[in-house]
Amino acid sequence: MPDETAYAPTDRTIPTRSRERAAYDRALVHAILDEAYVCHLGFVRDGRPVVLPTLFARVGEHLYLHGSTGSRPLQMAGRADDGLPVCVTVTHVDGLVLARSAFHHSVNYRSVVVHGTAHQVTDRDEKRAALNALVDHVVPGRAADSRPGNAKELAATAVMRMNLVEVSAKLRTGGPNDDPDDLSLPCWAGVLPLRKGYEEPVGADDLHAAIAVPDYLTVL
Repeated sequence: MPDETAYAPTDRTIPTRSRERAAYDRALVHAILDEAYVCHLGFVRDGRPVVLPTLFARVGEHLYLHGSTGSRPLQMAGRADDGLPVCVTVTHVDGLVLARSAFHHSVNYRSVVVHGTAHQVTDRDEKRAALNALVDHVVPGRAADSRPGNAKELAATAVMRMNLVEVSAKLRTGGPNDDPDDLSLPCWAGVLPLRKGYEEPVGADDLHAAIAVPDYLTVL
């Protein structure tokens, strides 16, 4: 019986180095994806690799990727009956690891790599739901507090969907791994943590004075 709490490792999701850092837990993968705003979409165009940053959102076991109807990957996904083979990556850098030697400097990170096939979303209801998910992924609650796309805007916007099947996470935590001979060097060693934060919202210049900052922005 398959393990519903984890993704099954495949030849493409088992790393060739630092295998002990790989993880396949669904909850962990979902958490890493849900915390990120931007993913990097990799595909092959005219025999050459291409990697593009784009917005995305996870809905259950699907990833929805945002794009323009004029973008190359969306056009390729729409033309191909079998979809577009892609690789999607997300990375968070949590700390800079400073070792006593230059060789052992590193970063603490959490990453996810997804292999699969992307298909263009053509169903109108699914597309609207996906676009709402994309907006709410960036700022939860924003989709209901903004005008939905009209027919012209929907026609100019494309969405791709891919299933979460071949998925892996990879993480590094902890301090530097210095060589024993370097421990006596007079160099500071440790971790410089990084954090993500939000500043106070800045209203648009033409915002009506009576419109207050919404509650969903004050809790970010």
